[in-house]
Amino acid sequence: MDAEFIIVGAGSAGCAMAYRLALAGRKVLVVEHGGTDAGPFIQMPAALSYPMNMRRYDWGYTSEPEPHLNNRRLACPRGKVIGGSSSINGMVYVRGHALDYDHWAEAGADGWSYADVLPYFKRMETWHDGGHGGDRAWRGTDGPMHVSRGPRKNPLF
Repeated sequence: MDAEFIIVGAGSAGCAMAYRLALAGRKVLVVEHGGTDAGPFIQMPAALSYPMNMRRYDWGYTSEPEPHLNNRRLACPRGKVIGGSSSINGMVYVRGHALDYDHWAEAGADGWSYADVLPYFKRMETWHDGGHGGDRAWRGTDGPMHVSRGPRKNPLF
């Protein structure tokens, strides 16, 4: 195969990059160490804790010893599968807090303020409000990733 671009990792970023390059008519090769994301533990959101604990889907990373936790090491699940960590996170989508982006920009990361990254968030999502609201000024309407709030069934909420 003749490829103009080789992308290592078929996680969220790798797949998005490959998609955009292919849309632009470029020849792209994506290489992924992990296997398919077609397994039932990946496709069923209620099974979200299983892939995080399976060597088949998770790299098994841990933190350095945490001094304030009696030197315990914490599990840091990272996806080893097509889709990367997005395949083992229970279909959870969370944008970072706007102030975090603004702090990065203030610290010198030009182009990383929330106002700078918001157009990219909007470009990648189609927001389905499901009666929850959601100002269209902050949400995308025609991106490839469909986003909604999960139903709240807990009587305390």
